[in-house]
Amino acid sequence: MLLPRSDGTLTDYAPSRTTAFERPTGAPFASRIAFSAAHVVCDPLSPADPLNDAPIDWEATMAYRRHLWSLGLAVAEAMDTAQRGMGLNWSRSQELIARSIAEARAVGGKIASGAGTDHLAPSPNVTLDQVEAAYREQCEFIEGHGGRIILMASRALCACARGPEDYERVYGNILRQVSQPVILHWLGGMFDPQLGGYWGHRDLDEAMEVCLRIIRDHADKVDGIKISLLDADKEIAMRRKLPPGVKMYTGDDFNYPELIRGDEHGFSHALLGIFDAIAPAAAAALQALDRGDTASFHSILDKTVPLSRHIFQAPTYAYKTGVVFMAYLNGHQPHFRMIGGAEGARSATHLAELFILADQAGLLTDPDLAVVRMKRVLALAGIE
Repeated sequence: MLLPRSDGTLTDYAPSRTTAFERPTGAPFASRIAFSAAHVVCDPLSPADPLNDAPIDWEATMAYRRHLWSLGLAVAEAMDTAQRGMGLNWSRSQELIARSIAEARAVGGKIASGAGTDHLAPSPNVTLDQVEAAYREQCEFIEGHGGRIILMASRALCACARGPEDYERVYGNILRQVSQPVILHWLGGMFDPQLGGYWGHRDLDEAMEVCLRIIRDHADKVDGIKISLLDADKEIAMRRKLPPGVKMYTGDDFNYPELIRGDEHGFSHALLGIFDAIAPAAAAALQALDRGDTASFHSILDKTVPLSRHIFQAPTYAYKTGVVFMAYLNGHQPHFRMIGGAEGARSATHLAELFILADQAGLLTDPDLAVVRMKRVLALAGIE
């Protein structure tokens, strides 16, 4: 088939038909905890407005979570990968969380769900009491369904906080009220521009110290922290400063192999959006790591990094398009439509390069199907 390239040319391309790994057994991983932040599947035939009502194909969405669990991965539900706050509102998120927790219970899958303040519109006029009430409502909903919490960053808090002390107050009050330890989530401005300057500082080192102070003051209520800053050195520096028993969950979709492997001082667990797109490879690599086979771990996972860096290239928040496109290419959903019309957030050239990188990483499950579907998408761009 013909693929458009970044220089404006069309290039003949055929998949290599090579697979770099065997399908994992689905057994739980022994050496690392690995969450995949899962996407949602849009219902393309719903008459609901895709820009506002987030029509979801529930069966296909739950089937993808069963796929992730079958590989031994845990599911991080209703996160930014699921277009949370970017097409998926709190009302739909509640149904998604409730369904996924029930599904996890039925199949023995591990799950944690995002609690935030996205039903509270960000504004400098929002009060800290309102932010706390919004956090409390979502935390209580998740725990009321027997779920674990990932405490997401708050746009509303970022908009109204006057300094680090406001973050310490809000997080302190929420952490004192949850019934079991949570995973904190520090999402950098490259993923969500409305979260720039989180923890009360633009400087990342100063922001980190505020976050660490909150963790140290409430270590009994913090299972770990996921940071998504795309800066391996910052993650390693913070990892080495965490109190005993508090885990680091990498959210670095650029440098995850080295961070998960770790060094003589420790390692990161994983809570990654890219694990949705590369789930079979991620699971196979983690099973190799369990065996102490770091060579195979890197052989499998390093091949996925060019694909991940492409999917998460600037503007980083558009990465959801690439994740869903991978699911479409591999037959996990019958269409390439997204809530909010986000399938249009990347160019045909970007998707063509994604196809090549996925092939090179051994991540096209059925190359013939992938070719047919790639051609359909390119036809919409005028490439026959």
